[in-house]
Amino acid sequence: MYPRDLTFSILSPSPIKMSNSIVTACRTNLFGNPFFTNAKCESQVSPTRTIAAAAPEETSCEFGSLKYYALCGFGGLLSCGLTHTAVVPLDLVKCRIQVDAAKYGNIVKGFKVTLAEEGVRALGKGWAPTLVGYSMQGVGKFGFYELFKIFYSGMLGEENTYLWRTSLYLAASASAEFFADIALCPMEAIKVRIQTQPGWSTTLREGFPRILKEEGVSGFYKGLVPLWARQIPYTMMKFACFERTVELLYKNVVPKPRSECTKGEQLVVTFAAGYIAGVFCAIVSHPADTIVSKLNQKKGSNFIDIAKSLGLMGMWKGLVPRIIMIGTLTALQWFIYDSVKVAFRLPRPPPPEMPESLKRKLGVN
Repeated sequence: MYPRDLTFSILSPSPIKMSNSIVTACRTNLFGNPFFTNAKCESQVSPTRTIAAAAPEETSCEFGSLKYYALCGFGGLLSCGLTHTAVVPLDLVKCRIQVDAAKYGNIVKGFKVTLAEEGVRALGKGWAPTLVGYSMQGVGKFGFYELFKIFYSGMLGEENTYLWRTSLYLAASASAEFFADIALCPMEAIKVRIQTQPGWSTTLREGFPRILKEEGVSGFYKGLVPLWARQIPYTMMKFACFERTVELLYKNVVPKPRSECTKGEQLVVTFAAGYIAGVFCAIVSHPADTIVSKLNQKKGSNFIDIAKSLGLMGMWKGLVPRIIMIGTLTALQWFIYDSVKVAFRLPRPPPPEMPESLKRKLGVN
């Protein structure tokens, strides 16, 4: 059964009513800040039990408000834009290994050949479309993830949100990445051409009008489907693995509750969980990443033809540098994103716990 406001908004799709339903969902969902949720007090309290009422942490906005989503999007902009730009040299070598394994071989040889032929400046090729593209993608990835997580949680209800939380993370992240990649795709097409096609334009300023003139708008989006095939599984793993790893770390590794950890200690947990998630992200998305690199290198090619020409083993070339790159990248992204939340005093709900109503149903103490 859907919440009343949410059901009404679905039947009568008005932007104002939809906004109201999202706000209602964020107030009642399991991921909401407990200080914005109606308290459910026990009717009987043990006389031996002591209750220390800690003062709620002051936040700059309400969980699920437009300001909250905007600042989450800004955090995503910084986390994705800065980190992807920082690893451009490694990304360049990885792309070249994928499109010409015979010449570039492995990561060490790839750096040596690139430096010998083009010098140190070549390692920065593609930095501008990387910065612009992944900044835009970061806004959609993190901003929409927060929105869809709250929205889907409101549809499921408190108990099902807890029981199906991994599926919720997967669905919310996939929905967010679908839209984020539409913003990323044009810049990704320019970046790969700059990095892998000798003699092609070397800057975003030259590359953008060149593709527009030679191939039209469709030239920017011919890699969209394989980009979805790469990025959506990557993002699903990135968010779901991160959320569950954080939950497990606080439950089994960190020697004290999250509420007793300092902000610095919480950010260390964030970084560790991000790196673990990044390793899995790199593995599940690598074949599609290789196809994207080859697709943007060869004019007139398509997803099926490239996959057939590469073969199963060919799709896994460049995996080691990508694991190093994506592991570090994902850890830093989560660290920066969480740091932005801390800096702007955004609500940061703790890992979800089983609702009391569900404990009673399952007979859990």
